[in-house]
Amino acid sequence: MSSASVSTAPQDEAKRIVFDDPHGAAGNMQEAEVTRVRSLLGAWRWTLVVATAATILLCINQQFSLRFFVGYTQLNTEYFYLLIALMLPFTFLIFPGTPRAPLNRIPWYDLLCFVVTFAAALVLMSNVRKAAEAGWEFGGAPNSVTAAGLVMWVMLMEALRRTGGWSLLLSVLPFTVYPLFAESSWLGPFRGTQSTLEQATAYHVLSGESLLGIPIQAFADTVIGFLVFGTALMMTGAGKFFINLAFALCGTFRGGAAKVCIFASGLLGMMSGSIISNVLTAGTMTIPVMKKSGFRASYAGAIEACASTGAVLAPPVMGATAFVIAQFLNVSYADVAIAAIIPAVLYYIGLFMQVDSYAARHGLKGIPRAELPRVMDTIKDGWYYVFVIALLIVMLLYFKRESHAPFYATALLLVLNQLFSKDTRWTVATIGKFLEVNGRTFVELVGILAGCGLLIGAFSMTGVVSSLANDLLRIAGDNPFLLLGMCALTSLILGLGLTTTACYIFLAILVAPALEKLGLNRMAVHMFIFYWGMLSSITPPVAIASFAAAGIAGSPAMKTGWESMWVGSIIYFIPFFFVLNPALVLQGPSPYLAGLGLMALAAFGTLFICGGIQGYQPFVGDLRGAGALEWPIRVLLVIGGFVVATPGGGIMPLSQMQVTLLGLAILVPTVLLALLLVRRQTMVPDGLRVP
Repeated sequence: MSSASVSTAPQDEAKRIVFDDPHGAAGNMQEAEVTRVRSLLGAWRWTLVVATAATILLCINQQFSLRFFVGYTQLNTEYFYLLIALMLPFTFLIFPGTPRAPLNRIPWYDLLCFVVTFAAALVLMSNVRKAAEAGWEFGGAPNSVTAAGLVMWVMLMEALRRTGGWSLLLSVLPFTVYPLFAESSWLGPFRGTQSTLEQATAYHVLSGESLLGIPIQAFADTVIGFLVFGTALMMTGAGKFFINLAFALCGTFRGGAAKVCIFASGLLGMMSGSIISNVLTAGTMTIPVMKKSGFRASYAGAIEACASTGAVLAPPVMGATAFVIAQFLNVSYADVAIAAIIPAVLYYIGLFMQVDSYAARHGLKGIPRAELPRVMDTIKDGWYYVFVIALLIVMLLYFKRESHAPFYATALLLVLNQLFSKDTRWTVATIGKFLEVNGRTFVELVGILAGCGLLIGAFSMTGVVSSLANDLLRIAGDNPFLLLGMCALTSLILGLGLTTTACYIFLAILVAPALEKLGLNRMAVHMFIFYWGMLSSITPPVAIASFAAAGIAGSPAMKTGWESMWVGSIIYFIPFFFVLNPALVLQGPSPYLAGLGLMALAAFGTLFICGGIQGYQPFVGDLRGAGALEWPIRVLLVIGGFVVATPGGGIMPLSQMQVTLLGLAILVPTVLLALLLVRRQTMVPDGLRVP
């Protein structure tokens, strides 16, 4: 089913999709991929399936030390190159080189790129052990290895263009060749140690700091397992379970269809870690019901886009960038997931409050109980998902085995699914589809992560990062607020043209060291960069999540994008909250107690921010009743709520008590005035009321 067909489907068909389609989630995930890539058929499809199976088995062998290679201990670098050899060549088969390239056949030049990339990867893999022993990454590599490295460099840039687009290539390529002229005077603060072409090539393809650096290490160590788990979860009918559970729990509330959307997309996103897959999976089910409930099409699309954006923010399974953050900080993925809990909770609280105020202002009711699934029936159908997720969380947080956790959880899921589910029981064909879906995801991620790894290598080679951090501090005058503002703006601009992971890598290298030198918490700084980099998914002119949701809703794309910014506006504030006080990312002394207290204050402030944005303040009423003072009151509510939610102390000149009292000094008279005006308006007879 295409997104276009969903937007015009009859409402009874929409309801059938929501409650009765056990394969909808996996189907939509797969279709989301097929619409923008070449579908491999016949022998090529089975080649991808076999390569994917080999990739997963190699990962299991490496993580569990199973010693598949009897009598031979594989180096990590050899393992990384094996994964690259298996996945990177498929970039040229799956992603067409030009918009006019045929989708029903593979052109000869794509086959040539496939063979050349595979051969270069094998040559480098066979020599990487010797390179480590002889120090070839710093020079002296044989001509054959240097030639293979040059070929790999060129193929990586083309793979980056095909997977991430011209904007990503043009952002990364200049930096990868930058070491060749790093001593040029015109580079200013970017001047560094210069390398020859042979030295740069050897460092890029043989060292553990570039192609084989942090991004590929994150992919090989943890991302593969979590992608496998997320795909297995969707293909065993978890989409149906989570969405039906959301309808059963939230459907009858005011604006229930939108609250279902937020709850369901949040649950799905916690498991999938993919924004677009989340939109196309949950959106086809929730957007038609929201429109039927009275939400205008663009607003329904905006709610889905914002709710799905939380997919990369909410643990336990976050987007690929979260795994890269763990590698950058040299901490476990569980630490990153724990740090993400309070910001994710605040984000979804803000969305719920926005929707509730909007529904109250426009008189939108919930869905009749008779039209909703029953809670007990839903739990009876999918109770085993709870055990699977519990196992994943225990393995992550208690045993600290993030590389093992998704494989154990996937194994338990498949066993329980085969035993207790008739509708989603797997067959040989299902296994083939499962491997194919994973393979396309692996190929895309390897193309992006490997190419972005060269970015890290370039700055490592030239040694410019430390001096650049000092230059940024000098420009900002050691003012943390100015530097944070510069970082936020840069992140947002880069995010418009780059993937979230690429944007994060850029700024983690260039800006994060400067922020850390000001004494800001490292985890909070990296989460700040991450948040601002992914905001492009709901921020025009890119707003890819909003545009995908607009296609399902049948609404104008740009209008849906602007609505998404309005609905998800709380997300623009949250990064500043946790960078001001790292207790919100559970860092520092007594982080849990302090974090919960700050979260309560932030949630209280968010209540007024959302009331001001939507024009309906809970416990006060519709602010249109304030007449000419409606907008001044709304502005004051947003300002007062923001002040109350802002942490004090640290780099703030005011203590927490002073900040809170200042916020209350704004809010209390504003709320009392609004209450007086709204109540007085409701007491006036209809015939005398001012329109």
